[in-house]
Amino acid sequence: PKELGFKLVEPLREFYKDEVRKIGRKLGLPPKFVQKQVFPGPGLAIRIVGEVTRARLAQEHQADQIILEEMAKSNWLKKVYMCFPIMTGAPSTAVKGDGRFFGEVVALRIIESKDVMTTNWAHLPYSLLQKLSSRIVNEVPGVSRVVYDITTKPPATMEWE
Repeated sequence: PKELGFKLVEPLREFYKDEVRKIGRKLGLPPKFVQKQVFPGPGLAIRIVGEVTRARLAQEHQADQIILEEMAKSNWLKKVYMCFPIMTGAPSTAVKGDGRFFGEVVALRIIESKDVMTTNWAHLPYSLLQKLSSRIVNEVPGVSRVVYDITTKPPATMEWE
C-alpha cells in the first residue's frame, strides 16, 4: 500500500497458516507462538453479526476471555485450532431473578484442523460446554443464551461473516 510511506515486507504471505506453523516448528519457536490462535484480519467486529457497537464489542471481548480461560484450565486450548464466541444478534427470552429478560444469543465456535482447509467441531466434554455456557450467560451482560456451532468446514467457513 502506497499510503504506508514504507515498503511492506511480507515473506510468509504466500504460505497457508498450517505451512507457517510448520516453518515455526522447524525454526524451533516455542509452541505458545506456533500454536497461537489466528486473530481475524478485520478484527473482532467480524464476530459480531449486525451492528457493531462499543457495548457489543465489550460483550464479545468478555465472552472471548471466558472461553480462553476455561479452555486453558481444562487443557483443551492446546488441542483445538480456534475457539471464539459469535454475537449472533438473535434475541432470546430468558429468566433472570423473578422476571423475563430479552437478551442476545452467543454461539460458540470451537474447531479442530490439521490443514486449515477443512475443520471439524471439537467434541468437548459436556461439563466444559456447561461451564462455558453458565459463565457467559451469568457474567456477560445482555446475553441470554449460548449455543454450540457443530458445522464443519466445508460447507461452513471458520468465521460466520
